[in-house]
Amino acid sequence: MKKAIVFVDANNWYHNVKKFFKPSEISINKIAKLICNNLKLSLQEIRWYASIPDIADGEKTYYDHMRFLSELEKEGIKVITRKLQRLSSKEILKRKRETIDSLDLCKNCKPLIEASFLDLSDIIRKEKGIDVWIAIDMVKKSVVDKECDVCILISGDTDFVPAVKLIKKAGKEVLSAFVPFGYSNELRNSTNFFIIRKETLTKCFKDYKGKKKKDI
Repeated sequence: MKKAIVFVDANNWYHNVKKFFKPSEISINKIAKLICNNLKLSLQEIRWYASIPDIADGEKTYYDHMRFLSELEKEGIKVITRKLQRLSSKEILKRKRETIDSLDLCKNCKPLIEASFLDLSDIIRKEKGIDVWIAIDMVKKSVVDKECDVCILISGDTDFVPAVKLIKKAGKEVLSAFVPFGYSNELRNSTNFFIIRKETLTKCFKDYKGKKKKDI
């Protein structure tokens, strides 16, 4: 049975799932297990990548978020966080290079990673570093460390396409899974994909016991 690691782009997930339901009521464990069971994959790990709000922007929001992350960790989910920051293009490039340099990449992999993730053409106002972090970890876990045969990316963001192509070129598999909203065509065309529809989300409520739950 092929081994799979699930990589969750939490910010992207939250902003699109909330169009259906309250995201915190959906079990990412159930989502991951559903996908792996359907595809007969052995789930090795779930990795949750999220930005942390500044406490100065509101104590309730901050502490609610930290409690939620703590609950994920209790479920055995690996939580990776970065603080929201406003950075200049020069600072973003510096942070990206530092992230790449901190990895133990071989001389063949490093130039490929740099070519894919040091591009500043898509810089946005608030750089979180989350997308880059996920992309690098996907490459590292599958290609460098060989900890999985299949990367399951829960995101609809087109920024992951370079990483997907690199992983596939190295002979590993990538599956993307996301709700219909915000699921880019380019990402779907680059991977085998699994659309998480409203009916599926309903069955993945944390307290779901087989009965239909009213929409929130």
